[in-house]
Amino acid sequence: MAYCLSFIICHLSFSPAGAQNPVIRDLFSADPTARVFNGKVYLYPSHDIVPPAGQRQDWFCMADYHVFSSENLTDWTDHGVIVSQEKVPWGKPDGYSMWAPDCVEKDGKYYFYFPNGPKTGRGFAVGVAVSDSPEGPFALEPEPIKGIMGIDPCVLIDSLTPDPSPEGEGSKKTQAYIYWSGMGIRGARLKENMKELDGPVITMEGLPDGFKEGPFAFRRGDWYYLTFPWVREEGGTETLAYAMSKSPLGPWDFKGIIMAEHANRCWTNHHSLVEYKGQWYLFYHTNFFSPNDDKRRSVCIEKVAFNANGTIQEVKPTMRGVGINQATERIEIDRYSSAGNVQTAYIDTTRTPLGACVTLSGKGSWVKYDDVDFSSITDGYLVINVMANDNTRLFVRERSAKGKVIAKVPVTVKSENGPFRRDMSGQWLTLTAPLEYTPKGITDLVVTCDGETVSVDWLRFKNRPKYFSEVGKDDNLAKPDDQGFIRRWRLMEPIAVDVRSNVVFTNSWLRDKFAEELAQLPKQKAKWYTLDSENYNVKLFRFAEKYGKQTYGSFFWCETVIDCSTDIENVRLACGSNGASMWWLNGEEVLLLEGDRRMVEDDGMSQRLTLRKGRNILRAAVINGPGLSDMCARFLDEAGKPVTGYALNDK
Repeated sequence: MAYCLSFIICHLSFSPAGAQNPVIRDLFSADPTARVFNGKVYLYPSHDIVPPAGQRQDWFCMADYHVFSSENLTDWTDHGVIVSQEKVPWGKPDGYSMWAPDCVEKDGKYYFYFPNGPKTGRGFAVGVAVSDSPEGPFALEPEPIKGIMGIDPCVLIDSLTPDPSPEGEGSKKTQAYIYWSGMGIRGARLKENMKELDGPVITMEGLPDGFKEGPFAFRRGDWYYLTFPWVREEGGTETLAYAMSKSPLGPWDFKGIIMAEHANRCWTNHHSLVEYKGQWYLFYHTNFFSPNDDKRRSVCIEKVAFNANGTIQEVKPTMRGVGINQATERIEIDRYSSAGNVQTAYIDTTRTPLGACVTLSGKGSWVKYDDVDFSSITDGYLVINVMANDNTRLFVRERSAKGKVIAKVPVTVKSENGPFRRDMSGQWLTLTAPLEYTPKGITDLVVTCDGETVSVDWLRFKNRPKYFSEVGKDDNLAKPDDQGFIRRWRLMEPIAVDVRSNVVFTNSWLRDKFAEELAQLPKQKAKWYTLDSENYNVKLFRFAEKYGKQTYGSFFWCETVIDCSTDIENVRLACGSNGASMWWLNGEEVLLLEGDRRMVEDDGMSQRLTLRKGRNILRAAVINGPGLSDMCARFLDEAGKPVTGYALNDK
């Protein structure tokens, strides 16, 4: 377990949070209190860590607090540690018991409340730290709040009727209340300084029997809500439950549960509810990233709805969570909104932070992922990570399992008589596919299967990079560039070849292969594209990626038309290629670059040639194995200077 939990810290720091649960992925986080300050949502969770030596290894372990913020509930900024145990004046510096906190604002000051074990005595106390900013820095009070013995503080600042005092001038007066767990759930008023109790401690009445902790109180309209984790059955795990009242300190009318027990029997749940931009949200935690250890947890978010009478509709936990994904983000499809005939499982049960995948069980199975924004996709293609053992086909559709097709993804497995892509038995493969259609704005994605069982890890959409532009966009490329490099080419869709290693690129193997492909060229029905390269080196790998074709183990045909107003004698063709290549001028072989090469300009040079008056055809064949592929070509005169006195025709 120690290995798995230490792994998450380094792994998740590189994981995209996105609009998917859990939302905090660079550290374990639990007991989330969400508050809206200055138009943002601020999140104050506890911070689970792996217990250090000398601490109980199967229990909660928390040494500090971080604060996070977001404007869209999708992108979260970690503002770092705001309070740590060794700096609490009255607390144990090695207590590892900094459990559920809260933070509220009053009169421009931010008050952070947290539990900790005191240096002397037993049990828990609640401390306060104050800041001018919700992000800190926070100044710690020298002593905890007198009269509180317990954990999980929550503060409600209630707006009362307009202040009738002369100095109030009609402003609303507020009263703060603090709630905590300890011998039941208790509450009391707070003084104006927000650091002392103002009156007696009251035990909350009207709550159900059974273990209760972690109170979170809020007001909506005329109703006060007291919500709390509750174990409703002996030997059970925590639900999230609630009660309602017309008074902030009760008595309370118990209403039921907000969220049922976790399906995997994670012992705890802890939460907060907040309204943001007209929508209510539930923040809670699960142990998705540590399924075998429910003391290391992660924050999740769901939408909340209320009935007309003020009661809360039960919330079902999802992996989809809330917020809008950009189409360019990596969409982990196992966090779907709804599905039919699919199964989810961890990719690697020994390294659960790698997450899960979804398996579509043959024809008719589907998985739907809501709220993806395509606004940034202008000239896009699909990238998808899959695994299959048989040939199959996936469709990415819009809105429903019968919706408009966005992309078709053939998943081809090696067979004796079939085409080659890669042996995918037990291996993940990232495929690309062109878009049949680009949705507008925000829509829902549906992945459907039309064939054998296939697993999907993630997908994303990319804009085609500006490695190429349409012919005619830049008239300067109707001739060689200033360095003589040819950047206008006709490129044929790559041909898949079974090349496992570039070591086969010997002179004899290449000549046989190029002769075979040249003989088949008149019969090829593949599409040709006439394009201007944005770079002196023509990136064939990106060309294949751009048009959704095979990028590795590929054979590329390239040609360009050279028009000369007069003979240009005694020139040499200077080329480079990643992989191996052969070059022909007007049907005659002039250069062969064999072996496993990197693309280097002027890597190979032909004998003296003549570019004839009129039309000349320069053709290249480039082959690559498991690697990138590009090439470059230019003509040099006898002094080694670039030849530029000719035109490049796109016909």
